[in-house]
Amino acid sequence: MLDITFVKPALPRGGALVLPVAEDSALGGLGADLDAAAGGAVKRALDAADFKGRKGQSCTIWAPMPDGAAGPSRIVAVGLGKAGELSAEAAEAAGGGALPLVRSEKEATVAADAMPPDLAAAFAMGMALRSYRFGRYRTTEKEDDKPKLERVALATGSVPDAKAAWAPMRAVADGVFLARDLVSEPPNVLNPETMAERCQDLEKLGVQVEILGPKEMKKLGMGAILGVAQGSVNEPRIAVMQWLGASGGNGKKAKPQGKPIAFIGKGVTFDTGGISIKPAGGMEDMKFDMAGGAAVIGLMAALAGRRAKVDAVGLVGMVENMPSGNAQRPGDVVKTMSGKTVEVINTDAEGRLVLADVMSYCQDRFAPAAMVDLATLTGAIIVALGHENAGLFSNDDELAARIVSAGKNTGEACWRMPLGDAYDKQIKSDIADMKNVGGRPGGSISAAQFLQRFVGGGNGKDKDKGAANGHVPWAHLDIAGTAWTTKDLPSVPKGATGFGVRLLDRMVAAHYEG
Repeated sequence: MLDITFVKPALPRGGALVLPVAEDSALGGLGADLDAAAGGAVKRALDAADFKGRKGQSCTIWAPMPDGAAGPSRIVAVGLGKAGELSAEAAEAAGGGALPLVRSEKEATVAADAMPPDLAAAFAMGMALRSYRFGRYRTTEKEDDKPKLERVALATGSVPDAKAAWAPMRAVADGVFLARDLVSEPPNVLNPETMAERCQDLEKLGVQVEILGPKEMKKLGMGAILGVAQGSVNEPRIAVMQWLGASGGNGKKAKPQGKPIAFIGKGVTFDTGGISIKPAGGMEDMKFDMAGGAAVIGLMAALAGRRAKVDAVGLVGMVENMPSGNAQRPGDVVKTMSGKTVEVINTDAEGRLVLADVMSYCQDRFAPAAMVDLATLTGAIIVALGHENAGLFSNDDELAARIVSAGKNTGEACWRMPLGDAYDKQIKSDIADMKNVGGRPGGSISAAQFLQRFVGGGNGKDKDKGAANGHVPWAHLDIAGTAWTTKDLPSVPKGATGFGVRLLDRMVAAHYEG
């Protein structure tokens, strides 16, 4: 990540200067000082370019200083939008937009002295998130193709306040980077075992981590996740991560004093579809079928990194879905940890089987105050919502509203989708308690209905055996369309997005801390 610091306002003697400008506002602070030192060249250039400071607008001014005068080699003006509507989201987007324009410099200074300290920190967050790059396996890259930017200094009128605002943001950014790294790893490197090892690295932050293997799963009766895993030579794992920031058990073998909030992730490290094998075209993208699990791991790192005053548990079911002589077959019936049986119609609908057992385990062991699962669950959600929103399904209006609000505040948008008995009937089986697919119509909804059967009292008609009965506030986020982007976004470069880390961290901060 970029080396980001906060300094007192002073004109830089080299590198790039980023100049955030509100719409139709006069240059002030460092911007005015720079314009004066450049003999009015900055304002003339902005006027000539018709730069108004609108959102998304930018203007680069090269070599603005008179001959022999020390100063920045370039100025990048970025628009913040209307001054009266300036927000953290706008500042972050402007910071993300500025980053590619100064990437070829070794260092950059941001003239943030006209912005409140918290917005200066948000601007830094945008630059940090946009700077992400997964280059671990590049060995022949030309120097000119590598980003050179190493340091960014934000000039602000209140350095202590800006630093205080930045500290928790930095921890969240670290969590996002961790999630992006995991999703970007190739599947021959990241299998269930190595993904579990990455979870154990969180112990350095004070997270309690336990890893369950096949023996423990078999003892617990987790026939659903074991059925998915049986076709691969890579054995399944379940990571159980606890951050006990409210109970004072950071890094210690303690228990939550009350009901924790729980997050559950699908961690299918590669999904061929199994016997119901996928087409070859685009199958390489199935390395990111563990993006829900990566988001949970990144979230736990973020909560621990910023020392959140919350008791939270994160569970990730990690498997590889492969075809082999031992693979699960269409037509098989598996018995879940809850005691319910599932007829497997399509082995490519494996994520819901993984989540079913992990959700039951979570409720049995932790009796959570609320439970949120994340999964790249269905292609149908992309048909419905494209790549702009995650699909949100919930049995609790308050929890759903909290997630939607957090999504609006972080740019990780969610759109609530329906649930209901009509959709639930789609997964009725002739020989078992349910089947794992309900056909093409409403495919993402019937998948959510399947998961709801493993929440508390299920759909209100069935009672789980071995799972916590009664109402458990639950939300399911289908992130199949938002886990990866094929284009650059303001604070998300092309590739893994880390979707869910910031969203759920914001929800925790707003409603579950303290």
